[in-house]
Amino acid sequence: MDGLRRVEISEREAEVLVAIGEHRSNAQIANQLHISIRTVETHVSSLLRKYGVAGRRELAEHASEAAARRSPLTVLGIPPSRTSFIGRERERDAVLTALEKPGLVTLVGPGGMGKTRLAAVVADALASAFPAGGAFVDLVPVRDGLVLSAVADALEVVERPPTPLVRTLLDRLSTGSVLLVLDNCEHLVDEVGRLVDRALAGCPNLAVLATSRERLGVPGERIINLAPLSSDSDAERLFRDRARAVDPEFDAAPSAIRDLCANLDGMPLAIELAASRSGSLGIDGLRTALEDRLRLLTGGRHHDPRHRSIRAVIGWSYELLDADERSLFRRLAVFAGGFDVESAVAVSAGMRRGAVADLLGRLADKSLVVHHRADATSRWRMLESLRAYARDELAGTAEQEELGRRYLDWAAQTAVDLEGRLDGEWRREFDAVADDLRAASAATRPAPDPVAYRLTRSLAHLTFAKQSFIEALEHYRAAADRAGEPVAAVAELRCAAATAIAMSDGATAYQLLLDAAALAGTAGAGTIRAVALAEAVTVAHRFAAPALQEDTAALLREADAVVDPSDQHAAAVLASARAWQHGADGGAADAAVAQLAVDAARRAGEPHLLAGALDALGFVAADSGRAREAHRLATERLRIVEQLPEHDPLAAVEVIDAYYVAAVYALCAGDLPAALAIGQRDEITGDHPYLGLQIVQALALSGRFHEAIAQADMMWDNWLRDGSPVREWLAPHAAAAALAHGMLGDLEQTRMWRARSCELARVERPEESKFLAASAAFVDSRVAIHLGRLDDASELVERAFAPFRRHWYEGYARVTGAELGVVAGLPDAAERLAAVERYGPESEWAAACLLRARGRHEGDPAAVAAAAAGFELIGARAERACTLLLLSDRADEGRRELAELGCALPAT
Repeated sequence: MDGLRRVEISEREAEVLVAIGEHRSNAQIANQLHISIRTVETHVSSLLRKYGVAGRRELAEHASEAAARRSPLTVLGIPPSRTSFIGRERERDAVLTALEKPGLVTLVGPGGMGKTRLAAVVADALASAFPAGGAFVDLVPVRDGLVLSAVADALEVVERPPTPLVRTLLDRLSTGSVLLVLDNCEHLVDEVGRLVDRALAGCPNLAVLATSRERLGVPGERIINLAPLSSDSDAERLFRDRARAVDPEFDAAPSAIRDLCANLDGMPLAIELAASRSGSLGIDGLRTALEDRLRLLTGGRHHDPRHRSIRAVIGWSYELLDADERSLFRRLAVFAGGFDVESAVAVSAGMRRGAVADLLGRLADKSLVVHHRADATSRWRMLESLRAYARDELAGTAEQEELGRRYLDWAAQTAVDLEGRLDGEWRREFDAVADDLRAASAATRPAPDPVAYRLTRSLAHLTFAKQSFIEALEHYRAAADRAGEPVAAVAELRCAAATAIAMSDGATAYQLLLDAAALAGTAGAGTIRAVALAEAVTVAHRFAAPALQEDTAALLREADAVVDPSDQHAAAVLASARAWQHGADGGAADAAVAQLAVDAARRAGEPHLLAGALDALGFVAADSGRAREAHRLATERLRIVEQLPEHDPLAAVEVIDAYYVAAVYALCAGDLPAALAIGQRDEITGDHPYLGLQIVQALALSGRFHEAIAQADMMWDNWLRDGSPVREWLAPHAAAAALAHGMLGDLEQTRMWRARSCELARVERPEESKFLAASAAFVDSRVAIHLGRLDDASELVERAFAPFRRHWYEGYARVTGAELGVVAGLPDAAERLAAVERYGPESEWAAACLLRARGRHEGDPAAVAAAAAGFELIGARAERACTLLLLSDRADEGRRELAELGCALPAT
């Protein structure tokens, strides 16, 4: 096969093609390549057209050759070099040698020694040696508790709840040879050390280069100390190079430059700052001014003597500024990250925009701020040592308090403005200011403050929209603390609860809603209290564990006692809570109660309430065996949630849940094409480790066994990496993997996945689990039919007809059990067939299987042919092929199709 030598494809298309060969979904490809789902779809369409093939299976045949065309990933975020690299060649070579093997190498030295520049040079030189790429992470703006998020952002790792972010990050770091550069670790040594230690333990090919003013203390850490530059060689070369960049005609005696560099302690930053003034002062003026400044600042306030000389250089530069320049320099110290002209204007009382822009340019010319361009926008930032000096100059002055308030006002307004653009372009600008929004929020007290409240609530909404759910939850809690009115605080706690649900943390959501109810009670807001109590009831039965369901009847009685009956919103929320609480098994068991919830939601006119009520009604239908009705209601719910804003926590919960439930109910109704289509709408659920897994069952039932197994393997790995949490509802997906292996004839793997399904369900035997019993009974009967293993047929049929506590997959179990009775020649086969007739009208799959079983029992080829047509209609290729084997004139066709699918030939 020489397709790739004839067909021209792009590098990105090659990456997508390799991923298709690994049986990855569009969502998984998007997450792996850090592109959108729609972009993946575009590349797939292009590849299909270029290769002239009809589907992904044919494309996958070209994947092995595509692998050779992929370029290595890049090391992201390496700071660009605008000047020549001078004076650290020996240290550079030492670092390059040390990084020839994985592990941690730390550059240690005081501020201003050039650690960042050396790390950037090394990262640039080594980028091609790390095919799995990596990232350069500047930790200066990062605060306690956010190292993990900062590293993940730098690597473009997206949070995928409920998988812990650290697990997702470690997965990325273990993809091959990766280089991670962590710059400026000194204020986060313990936190960085813990993360690096864990990463190195789980990622054998990871190399970490850290810069810090002290070692990280990680076992196996290799230290490279950065000493001052030698004043008679490297320091002199550095000074002369930078001075001539300012004044090409600059010249001075080598001895004079050596003396100056010695007075600067050989610190690269001090040397560069001094050189930047050489054009106006000359070498003699520099020496004179520096000596004056050194005498002034010797023995200054800093506790570390190593910093006194660089403080002298910064102080000298500061004294050379005029009054307006000094004022702006001090004010800019409030920004934790970068800033643009508008940000600088916001903290500069009484100064026009043009004047601020001019001052920024002058400060950049004097190397006191660094200018860089983001697209068409100019931004600046201060080096941290300069910022620290400016903060010290600001401390204790009359303008400090006013400046802090102006900074908070700017942050709040910026966050509110960005929040108003959530339906458009906002992410790039948010990323540019996020560090400052976080810093401004963290500096506020947990007490009522209208500006702090505006900032924290908008920041919570923004981080939720960015799918940083853990951070968003904390901001919503902080917003509740800063709200001036209890009613506003309750609203933030409700959003926090919805965020917790998005993280699959029902227990936290339940407690947050109880807290909200208590707060509303203290404010005398009875209806608001009733809504929070009702939402807690719904969470307990719909999303949380049975342990939280004991007190919900009392909560509902309390809600009824304080609610305003004329409030339609509250009435809808309470009606939904009754629907979920009504059943004895934590679910809606009465269609009339659930219908009341739907009617109340329609009267309220709120789509997300209607979506939740329809879920309750659909649950009733599915659990009553009315699969088609459940499928219809779930489809109606999908149309509703398509109107909802996914960045709103209260709406997002319904959006995510609606897509999962719709796919499950499509399976219950035997509508395999719909289940597959919904399961592949992964722009909604993303590469969530669990929510998209209903597609495992749809793939297995469609005869796409290898794809189903690949998805199940990923599910199992994610579950183990997450610490094997309680996820009983995953058990049917593991049973689907057992079915796939059984149809392929691999009984060892079938038994292994059967055991895994029990492990997920936390049971010894499948029939002990309401989630697993019907699925496992179906799988065992179907595999027995396919492989002709009929010794236990009577027992398997009894299991298939046993009472099930959850009826979602009951039709599959009952109908297949009846067919097994026919194949095994059991005496009650006719009675079993008659008993399962009621499942045919509820499921396309069951209807086709019934036709096949009856055709076998009665020797009716027409019924068997009709069954084959039914399976073909829903895309169940393996079932169709197995059915064709029963027809003498089409058996060869069936064998060919089974061979294409890799199936074992059934015992017919």
